[in-house]
Amino acid sequence: MILTIKNAIPDPDTSVETGVAGRIVRRTLAKRESEYEGEVRRLLDAALQLMRTNGTSSRPRVADIVAAAGLSNEAFYRHFRSKEALVTAILEDGAERLRGYLAHQLAKEATPELQVRRWVEGVLAQAAGGIAATTLAVLWNGSGADGGIAAGRHFASAPLAPLLYEPFAALGSDTPELDAALAAHATLGMLSDCLWRRTAPTRAEIDRVTAFCLGAVTR
Repeated sequence: MILTIKNAIPDPDTSVETGVAGRIVRRTLAKRESEYEGEVRRLLDAALQLMRTNGTSSRPRVADIVAAAGLSNEAFYRHFRSKEALVTAILEDGAERLRGYLAHQLAKEATPELQVRRWVEGVLAQAAGGIAATTLAVLWNGSGADGGIAAGRHFASAPLAPLLYEPFAALGSDTPELDAALAAHATLGMLSDCLWRRTAPTRAEIDRVTAFCLGAVTR
């Protein structure tokens, strides 16, 4: 039975958030959030696949991306102000995934020296195999006339450098954050060089970068 009270006066002490209206609004917002998250993921995946397919020969247009994602221009611009913003999101997504992988790898090592080596190996591995072509294609798409992603600080510095704070501090660094930033710039710079040269890093290069990073905090 549903009781209807005509001309009922709302209780001022009852919050909408705890009432029926609040619950309905939260369900609606949760559904909308899920739908939007799905749209973003479809756009990211479609753009990445097109960039992987095209390589450095041609850049996909927004029209190509929305067609591949099965969405509309309205959906695209609901989440991204431009294609460059989408490329940035793809790079950030990749950097976050790499950070998670590296954190898992570092946790397996018992000494800070081995953790630093595992970090360097994991970063430079992005220039080997099929992942190298994909990463290069995304970087190339981000390097537009205005400088794009390729200009300035490397896109992965912020999420990856903090993984070195603890091992560097354990190795005796009195400025682990600064030293980690410098090590990240050096390693990511080598990664970029390998990507643009289209050559995988050699074991000698990996060893040298590792020794450089360790030497910066143990001298």
